[in-house]
Amino acid sequence: MEFLTNYGLFLAQAVTIVVAIVVVLVTLVGLGAKGKGGQGQLEIINLSESLEESADAFRDTILSKDELKKRAKAKKKQAKADKAADKYETSPNLFVIDFNGSMDASQVEGLRREITAIVQCAEEGDEVLVRLESPGGVVHGYGLASSQLQRLTKRDIPLTIAVDKVAASGGYMMACIANKIVAAPFAIIGSIGVIAQIPNFSKILKKNDIDFEQVTAGQYKRTLTMFGENTPQDREKFQTEIDDVHGLFKNHVAKHRSALDMEKVATGETWYGEQAIDMGLIDELSTSDDWLLDAAKEKTVYLVKYSVPKTLSQKLGKAASTSLEHSLVNTWNRLSQWRSF
Repeated sequence: MEFLTNYGLFLAQAVTIVVAIVVVLVTLVGLGAKGKGGQGQLEIINLSESLEESADAFRDTILSKDELKKRAKAKKKQAKADKAADKYETSPNLFVIDFNGSMDASQVEGLRREITAIVQCAEEGDEVLVRLESPGGVVHGYGLASSQLQRLTKRDIPLTIAVDKVAASGGYMMACIANKIVAAPFAIIGSIGVIAQIPNFSKILKKNDIDFEQVTAGQYKRTLTMFGENTPQDREKFQTEIDDVHGLFKNHVAKHRSALDMEKVATGETWYGEQAIDMGLIDELSTSDDWLLDAAKEKTVYLVKYSVPKTLSQKLGKAASTSLEHSLVNTWNRLSQWRSF
C-alpha cells in the first residue's frame, strides 16, 4: 500500500513538472511568434521546375530504362539545338498569385505586396494569372482588391483570372477586371448584387423596460439601428444607400465587360460556369490546372506569395475555426441534400 502511495505521489510530481515545462515552452513560443508579427516575406517559387520534376518522377516510374534513355537523349539534343539558335533567348514569365478571399477581404494586404513586386519587375511579354476563390464580402475591401488588380491592366500587363470554385459578388468584382476569365464548368459565378442585414432588439428592450438612447449630429449619421425603433424614413434611406452601391457595382462591371446585358446579369443571381459562359460573364471553360499547364509550354511560371508568420494563438484559433467549419458544413450537407450530388 505504501508503495502505491509513493508511486502516486511520484507520478503527480512528474505530471506537474511536465505540465509546467509545456506551459513555459508554449509561452516562449507565443512570445516569439508575437514578436515576429507583421514581418512578412515575399516568396518566389519556380512552378515550371516543380511541374517538370513531378513529370520526370512519374516517367521514371512508368517508363522502361530504354525509353528513359531515349527520352533523355532527345531532350539533350533539343536543348543543344535551342542554345545554338539563340543562346541568349529567354522565355517570358507567367506570374501566379493565389487569392482566397474571406468576408473581410483581409488578404488584400498580401495581394498589394505581390502586385507591387510584379509591376516593378515585369517585362514585355510577361503575364499574370490570379487563381481566385471568393464568395464576396465587404464593399470597401473588395473594392480595394479590384483596384490592386487594375494596377496590372493599367500597365498593359495581361491578366487572366481562373476560378475553380467560386467568384461571386466581391469575387466577381475582382474577376471582371481581367483581360480573360477562365472558370471550371461548375464554378459559381456572378451575384452582381448587394446585401445588408441588421438585427433589431427594440422589442426585447421594451419588454424588459430598458430604455435606449442614441445621440447623433447630422440627419443621416445613423439610419437603421439595432436597439432603437426603425422608422419608414430610416428604411427608405438605407435602401437608397444600398441601391447606390448596387449602381456603382453595375457600372464597375459594365466598364470592364461592356458586352454584358446588365439588366439580365445584375440581379444578384449566380450561375455555374457552363451557364456563365453563355451569358458572357466568363470567356473560357477550363480548370486553372489545365490553363497553367498550357501556359507553361511557352512561359516560365513563378508563384508569387506574400506570407506573414502566424502567432501560436492564431494557429490555435485557425485549428478551432476549421474544426467548427467542417462540423457546420457536414451538418448543412446532411440537411440540404437537394443541393448536393
